[in-house]
Amino acid sequence: MPEFEKLITSTFVVALFAATLSYANDQTEFFEKNVRPVLVDHCHECHSGQSKKIKGGLRLDSRSLILEGGDSGPAIVPGDARKSLLITAVRHIDDDLKMPPKTKLTALQIQALATWIQNGAIWPNGDPAIDPIAHARKTHWAFKPVTKPALPLVKGKSWIRTPIDQFVLARLEAKGMTPSPRASSRTLIRRAFFDVIGLPPTYEQASSSKPLAGIIDELLASQHYGERWARHWLDVARYADTKGYVGVDRGNRYPYAYTYRDYVVRAFNEDLPFNRFILEQLAADKLKDADKRSLAALGFITVGRRFNNRQQDIIDDRIDVVTRGFMGLTVSCARCHDHKYDPVPTEDYYSLYGVFASCEEPKDLDKPLIVDLDSSPQLKKYKQELDKRQNERARYIEQVRIKAAKELRTRAGDYLVYIARNLPAHRDGPAPLQSKRGPLRRALAVRWFAHIASHKHRDPVFGPWHYFAAMKRDGFADAAKAAIAKIDELEKDPLPGAPRINEKIKQVLRENPPKSMAEFAKLYGDLFESVANQRTKLNDPAMEEIRQVLHGNDSPATLTTADSERLVSRAERGKLRAIEKKIESWQATSPAAPPRAMVLNDRSRPYNPVVFVRGSADRPGKSVPRRFLQVLEHVDGGQPFTNGSGRLKMAQAIASSNNPLTARVIVNRVWMHHFGAGLVRTPSDFGTRGEAPTHPLLLDWLATWFMDNGYSLKKLHRLIMTSSVYQQASNDRADYTATDPENRLLWKMNRRRLEFEPMRDAMLSVAGTLDKRVGGQPVNLNTFQGQFWSTRRGIYLLIDRQDLPNLFRVFDFANPDSTSPRRPQTTVPQQALFMLNSPFVVQQAHAIYLRVMLEKKVDRITTMYRQVYSRDPTADERKQALLFVNGDDDQFEKLAQALIVSNEFMFVD
Repeated sequence: MPEFEKLITSTFVVALFAATLSYANDQTEFFEKNVRPVLVDHCHECHSGQSKKIKGGLRLDSRSLILEGGDSGPAIVPGDARKSLLITAVRHIDDDLKMPPKTKLTALQIQALATWIQNGAIWPNGDPAIDPIAHARKTHWAFKPVTKPALPLVKGKSWIRTPIDQFVLARLEAKGMTPSPRASSRTLIRRAFFDVIGLPPTYEQASSSKPLAGIIDELLASQHYGERWARHWLDVARYADTKGYVGVDRGNRYPYAYTYRDYVVRAFNEDLPFNRFILEQLAADKLKDADKRSLAALGFITVGRRFNNRQQDIIDDRIDVVTRGFMGLTVSCARCHDHKYDPVPTEDYYSLYGVFASCEEPKDLDKPLIVDLDSSPQLKKYKQELDKRQNERARYIEQVRIKAAKELRTRAGDYLVYIARNLPAHRDGPAPLQSKRGPLRRALAVRWFAHIASHKHRDPVFGPWHYFAAMKRDGFADAAKAAIAKIDELEKDPLPGAPRINEKIKQVLRENPPKSMAEFAKLYGDLFESVANQRTKLNDPAMEEIRQVLHGNDSPATLTTADSERLVSRAERGKLRAIEKKIESWQATSPAAPPRAMVLNDRSRPYNPVVFVRGSADRPGKSVPRRFLQVLEHVDGGQPFTNGSGRLKMAQAIASSNNPLTARVIVNRVWMHHFGAGLVRTPSDFGTRGEAPTHPLLLDWLATWFMDNGYSLKKLHRLIMTSSVYQQASNDRADYTATDPENRLLWKMNRRRLEFEPMRDAMLSVAGTLDKRVGGQPVNLNTFQGQFWSTRRGIYLLIDRQDLPNLFRVFDFANPDSTSPRRPQTTVPQQALFMLNSPFVVQQAHAIYLRVMLEKKVDRITTMYRQVYSRDPTADERKQALLFVNGDDDQFEKLAQALIVSNEFMFVD
């Protein structure tokens, strides 16, 4: 049997064809997941519009071009894989026709291509015959309008507590499965405590006889609810307290990042409608009804990494966090080319780029206050110290200004010669930034160049410069002599405003005819330097005109403070940053520092964006308007943004109830944090490469319910947590585990390990050492001689992008360099070693021991179990504990440590 017939009759292929049939209503998904990646990764290098040379005349980047074929004819025959040359080539059965030529595709990849061709070779994106954006709107589930589906019919009606249960039960019953039993009351209370506030219940709370719904309401009303759920959002917002610079700026603090964190806590506690939450984080400064506290919301945009101040990368990060964070779209993938998988052309990327490029951040002290200042002695001391540090900076900038101005005047000749040697018509190889008197500074050379360029041919001093600079390098000496001989004729111009040439320059040129443009520049430089130190007006009008070039208001050597800040040398920059870090440190760490919002303001003139070809700013392409994504243009009408930067319009389009992505994305995030996995398991990628929802009807029902209920997150929590599906036990069932190992059908509750912050907070809580103050400036994890003495909640620990504590990384803390859809979960030896040996864990165990020892009750084992596990020990646990302690009081401390490092403490059932 020929190879291809063997291939299509194998069990593997039968399964693949069966899978293909499941895509009958959406061939797009099969193409995007199985075909396009093969073509892009293995074929486009030689067979696309981006290839340096298109081999065999064949392009494989659109359906029409594939049908047109290359030198050997059409590459495919839709509906007949056997007759398609593409399949012959990828099977490597013809020595003269092998693709890829070096490495054969896998059997799975070959069959994917064959299946695609056999089913008609659907090509949703990038083909001239099909509008990929319109096609995506019609075919991809995430771009279709959100509609409220009817509740499905189920048999087990007694299990239904909320409509959520009907959708889950319908899927289970279709598979012949049943839900798990309800978890115990203590388990549900502990689950609710960690889910809502991130802290364990006390023994009394865990033993409560109140209805679970009432307990949930009490937890949602707690100020600690905002802390727990703000931390989830801060992962999405790539929150950190430092800018992420390297080198001299390593660990550079954001003095006011904490105000954004505190804003998020407050927003969750006050149950700010999520659509309003979006508007404030993107455009609080544009909202007429926003109070000054809401300005801190703009930290969502501004707390990101600074990439050593590379503006293009900063904007790219902002586009990424906005589009992935709110809409689950990887728009930043379109920075250099059209998105390979989603309907996002590169024009859309630069439309949003224009929005953020039209904005700027004020300096720290120009950032708006978000509280009313008082006249306390603490604030007075803060201002005095701040003034002292700022005056030090001002004095240093003045030193820089004086030094730069002196160099611009006294070394004018060196800079003019350097400029002359780099003029295109006179360049003989690259001229170094160097002279006999030492190195030159590029910023000062640019300043001199700009000054010359702004003084045109009719200028009495620099008019001759432009005339001589236009001469060719070869034959310059002769051309210069001829020009000097006729120099008086230069002033004879028939047009009004004939040029006048400075008499001293005429004299110098006649006395020393230059042989090159560099010699010409040196004559100018010597003349300028002769009056470099002359501060008062000269009697000679010609020399006074020369002196004004160095000392006049228009002089390149007349520097403002702002000019000086831009002209600091590399060595000066290091010292300046050291001074500025002292200012920032005081702003960031002084308890009396008034909080300011990390805002973003629109520039006075919006930036008109152009496409950067292949992402390079040096290759500007076509102009594009500032506007919303074209695939979602129906949300706001697709009109260009005309009011300022367009941030408010962009925010309104994202928050719109007509946007098919926003509500789906946020309800999926909330579901993920309650169940350990989202209905869509790629929470920040709802595009064609993301996973389809496990319960699409439930996702849409939740999204519409959420919008209908005022975008209230607290109501959404209550709806989810009062459902039967949420209240299931987490016990495994062998037969179900075999058929649905990932629990995608939700036949049980997922057992979840605590993240780093609630794990640490729980230890502090049961030890009685937790500092429950809400808000304020961040604190270091290690605050005293390397010991873990900070007792603030984990959300308030300082996050340094460049120096993230190893402990954070060991326990899978979110990477603050970019938006994090969900935290990874690893099991590594360092985690166990920390639990066994960390001074922090030992310290909390000791605190538990002291609390137990101070109890007057004789049954200390029961007291310890109640304190740590919120329950009584079983008879077997009591027996084992007694054997372990063996009458030695000191062993109680080790018992406490054993309890807090156990799975029962670290996991939520």
